[in-house]
Amino acid sequence: MAVPIARTRAKCKRFPVNAPDADLSRHSDWLTWLADQGATDPDILVVWVGGSAATGGYDEWSDLDIDLLCTPGEAAAVHDRLLERIHRDFDVDHVWRLPDATWPDGRQSFVNHQPRPGTLQEPTRIVDLHVSELSDAHRFVDVRRHGTPIVVHDPDDLVELRHDDEAAMRAAIDEAVDQVRQGRATAEWLVNRALRRGHEPEAVALYLRFALAPLVQLLRVDHCPWRHDFGLRYLHTDLPTAVTQRVYALVPGNGDLAAQSAFCFAWTDELLGAG
Repeated sequence: MAVPIARTRAKCKRFPVNAPDADLSRHSDWLTWLADQGATDPDILVVWVGGSAATGGYDEWSDLDIDLLCTPGEAAAVHDRLLERIHRDFDVDHVWRLPDATWPDGRQSFVNHQPRPGTLQEPTRIVDLHVSELSDAHRFVDVRRHGTPIVVHDPDDLVELRHDDEAAMRAAIDEAVDQVRQGRATAEWLVNRALRRGHEPEAVALYLRFALAPLVQLLRVDHCPWRHDFGLRYLHTDLPTAVTQRVYALVPGNGDLAAQSAFCFAWTDELLGAG
């Protein structure tokens, strides 16, 4: 059941925000700029900050995740003119623009202010700009998955906090679990064949894809079903500490891969048997 709009909208964080777990001060120029874009560009309908700033864990290495909703049919044009303005108004080192086909109704680019942010020699200045067409699929935000959005621009109160459709989520979970069950024997064969042949790079890749990732998905189904498809991200927040520690022990490099594989598939069997 959807939570009433009046209640959910009241829970949205509004810019400016400077909470201890989301100190966005190093991106204050961006927040002001985005608010100005919303006020002056009629096709920009909603702007909010998501990612770790909304879910928790935001720190000096975090990027700024921006979700922007625009007039239907205008996502590509809005994205392109925003990039032009960004290059005009900011000191930009480079932009990683994802292929246009990545999103059927949007565009995404990573704006880098630093030439090599991966050296972590200074706080990260990267902005993940995701432009989407306005739709219910985008303006409805499930806080269990995405945290509470920090709203920069939303004059018409379009952002609404509501849980994703439970039936659709359950159907997706059932399909995912069924795929793990169906592929269980083949997955083990793929991993162990590569190990037996001494093809270590291939074995690691197959292990991560067909052994560890399916196991983690089953664990997510048990402990945080609303984020069942988040893969290996956020394990320290989404799973119980004892479970997370067991998963970390299965990361390649923390032991013999053949033994890790055997343990991984045994744990998968245990979870499938209990499902």
